[in-house]
Amino acid sequence: MSTLLGELFAGGFVFARPWLGAAALAAALLWLLWTRRAPPPAYAWPALAEAREAGAQRFDLLPALLLALRAGAVALLALVLAGPLRRGEHAPETRPGLDVVLAVDASGSMRALDAEVAGEWRRRLDLAREVVARFAAQRASAGDRVGVVVFGDSAFTLCPLTHDGALVAASLERVEAGIAGESTALGDALALAVKRAAGGSEEAGEAPDESLTAPLEGRLVVLLTDGRSNAGAVPVDVASALARATGTRVHTVGIGSRGEVAMASRSGGGRALRFERHDLDVETLRSIAATSGGRSFEVHSSAELAAVYAEIDSLERVAREAPPQSTGDARPEPFVAGAGLLLLGELLLGRAVLRRLP
Repeated sequence: MSTLLGELFAGGFVFARPWLGAAALAAALLWLLWTRRAPPPAYAWPALAEAREAGAQRFDLLPALLLALRAGAVALLALVLAGPLRRGEHAPETRPGLDVVLAVDASGSMRALDAEVAGEWRRRLDLAREVVARFAAQRASAGDRVGVVVFGDSAFTLCPLTHDGALVAASLERVEAGIAGESTALGDALALAVKRAAGGSEEAGEAPDESLTAPLEGRLVVLLTDGRSNAGAVPVDVASALARATGTRVHTVGIGSRGEVAMASRSGGGRALRFERHDLDVETLRSIAATSGGRSFEVHSSAELAAVYAEIDSLERVAREAPPQSTGDARPEPFVAGAGLLLLGELLLGRAVLRRLP
């Protein structure tokens, strides 16, 4: 009992419903006061008056003690109703983050050699994979779920929504230009990315997985492409409307080198270089972003991608910490046990010392 009172006064307990405990305690005290005004339910022991006249007053405090025991038990039961929680070391509660789907263009034009790193010209897709993988790792470590959609002639889910940034990076390492065809199915890619962000299943017509429903903070798609829509079955405007209808923001990132650009061979070697021109459909990308409430970015070299994804990362920061709440585990047992001991003490003391004759 002393340990319980010590923890109570030291702040070892907090209460989830203090108002209920206060109301119960007030009602119990009123009831006790009313019962004290009522006439005794039994006859007093005649010898008690003679003993008092003789100066034996040692039993006068016992009725007050019985009342104190009952009042203490009632107070502890009122604390049980208040919902006692024992303070514990709990990790701070956090809000759920975003569901982020990264749509990456893997069409043939992503073989363009338009980024010079340490004196070596690298393919557009190589740097894009590195930047996207780094962005995915940062978002996953911050509490977001990240998925990847890759597209060319068609679109497919490379990695479903996950908190594992390393898994996303490992998936991106397997992406090669032309893995999904040489053309650009922009509408198909956007529609699939929106579906993934909304927690839909991979197979057409399958019901969404309720365990993968988007968190409260929202859904986000970052669409990276270097061309214009020239393949696929879903029109871009239809996919944009789907994004708006599901509340999915879409940031578009367009890579467009001006004029002709050197292209690496399909085998990945540096031989048999050729120059091609791949015009970026800037207006379409801006329309996608505007329709969904996102922003559109345009870069002219893969080396500029890191700055763009860093800006997107700063735009999509959400409050992670939840409002402070009383933490701890429900522990009514000590209060119930204390109330039981006090009532037992009152019962034994009343039956053994202050016995009343019927």
